[in-house]
Amino acid sequence: MERIGWAARAMPVLTAIGERFARERPLDGLRIAACLHVTAETAVLMEALRAGGAEIALAASNPLSTQDDVAEALTSSGIAVHAKAGVDRATYYRHIHQALDIAPDLVLDDGCDLVNTLHTERTDLLANVSGGCEETTTGIIRLRQMHAEGALGFPVVAVNDTRTKRMFDNRYGTGQSTFDGIMRATNTMLAGRVVVVAGFGYCGRGVAERAKGMGARVVVTEIDPVKALDALLQGYDVQPMERAARIGEVFVTVTGNRDVIRAEHLEVMKDGAILANAGHFDVEIDVRALESLAVEVHRGVRPNTDEYVLADGRRLLLLAEGRLVNLTAAEGHPAAVMDMSFSAQALSVAWLARERLRLAPGVYEVPEEIDVEVARLKLAAAGTEIDTLTPEQEEYLHSWRVGS
Repeated sequence: MERIGWAARAMPVLTAIGERFARERPLDGLRIAACLHVTAETAVLMEALRAGGAEIALAASNPLSTQDDVAEALTSSGIAVHAKAGVDRATYYRHIHQALDIAPDLVLDDGCDLVNTLHTERTDLLANVSGGCEETTTGIIRLRQMHAEGALGFPVVAVNDTRTKRMFDNRYGTGQSTFDGIMRATNTMLAGRVVVVAGFGYCGRGVAERAKGMGARVVVTEIDPVKALDALLQGYDVQPMERAARIGEVFVTVTGNRDVIRAEHLEVMKDGAILANAGHFDVEIDVRALESLAVEVHRGVRPNTDEYVLADGRRLLLLAEGRLVNLTAAEGHPAAVMDMSFSAQALSVAWLARERLRLAPGVYEVPEEIDVEVARLKLAAAGTEIDTLTPEQEEYLHSWRVGS
């Protein structure tokens, strides 16, 4: 299919890993259940894992991001796909159950819904699962809490926490694709407008940088004093949401927490304020509060844009139903970005296949050598060379006896 081929051409690292997997077959005989955004980039990852010998069942991690033509193409190629764009909540979870019906040895998750379902409703399968990978900040928060409570039944690799993913995916990918979604949905101009970014983690930094680069006046809201200080020293205006809500014109939530924008904020926003969520789940903007405040709702005033009219005549524009705006109103990260994330994912799966039986349940960092290898392969694909240490430099770095 053309869309998958287009993505693959922009993913040279993952393509090379797939070719290596085809030779080495590190996943022979393993069944993998995955819950990921069903996009062309994900298809390239699925093909790489299958080349390594795995049998795969794929469900969607967000029904509004599913590309039906990609799902159909993967199904035609022999990969079991349980996903369809726009399905309701019940069907979404039915698809996750269908992916789990494969009785997986390993799982891949994006937001922890599959792992959560496995631990709450499909405990009969837990004994067979020996490892997993999680792609998102939100999912890792949930997994760490599960482990703290003694509930996590197997080792999970926190793919989100690699240096390459935080830099390339979270910062540059989220920053670009978030505004891609906002632009497609609203055709708005950012220059001179006040953009409020809720959260200054790796994703929030990227969103703030892109907004600033397009001429917006950026306000950052935070609960973490260190992150707030970082934003302040980078030149951003830092305010609590209570004050930012009164001056903002475009709001982007990217925190991983719920109710970041609540009724008391909606009640004081300017007419025409745009509300977009770049966090994984649709809980960061309190959509129920927005619905209760509205006297009229105009669905689809533009693609993926709903207009809520309040009692005093003010209009608030909610994008993508409060879901992940970059994957609902746009196509998510560019394939070149996902090349890095999914390469780390693929190599982590191979590492898990080798090490899983020696690991206790818990959340594990991606081995440093995988992170370095992904960066090295990406530089090579870009035709970029870097320096190497001389023997004297190596000795200096590993000796405490040499002074100034």
